[in-house]
Amino acid sequence: MKINIYAILKPTADNFDQIIKEFIKMSSKYAKVEVHYIFNKNIAKAQTIGEKESQLAYSQTYEPLLKGYNIALDVLGKRVDTYAFSSLIDNKNEVNFFIGGAYGFQREFLNKCDSVISLSDLTMAHKVANVVLTEQIFRSLCIQNNHPYHK
Repeated sequence: MKINIYAILKPTADNFDQIIKEFIKMSSKYAKVEVHYIFNKNIAKAQTIGEKESQLAYSQTYEPLLKGYNIALDVLGKRVDTYAFSSLIDNKNEVNFFIGGAYGFQREFLNKCDSVISLSDLTMAHKVANVVLTEQIFRSLCIQNNHPYHK
């Protein structure tokens, strides 16, 4: 199984990255998990203009990456517990998670995804969302493989 996490974010090295890398390492027994931070000139320029322009830039950046099973993380997405989350990624060859930028997603992009979920009702920094997401991916892989971590 291949799992990609795409985030509109400037790459930085910090303590969050260490935690994310640890969950990716623990997940490697069950799946190849990769995090891709994307922040190009088009996104940077759009974010200085406004919400609609930014959302369009996010969509233009992400749409070529829509393959396999695609899950967008959105504040208005479906709330799922760990077992439902695990079911979402179970028996898939490739899963792509998309984390929007500061302005969220265009409705059209969300409609192109197979699932739209919310990690929480709380607003989180992108790096915190990445930590939560990578932990839930690892937990889900443990559930699928009868590893005791999830208990």
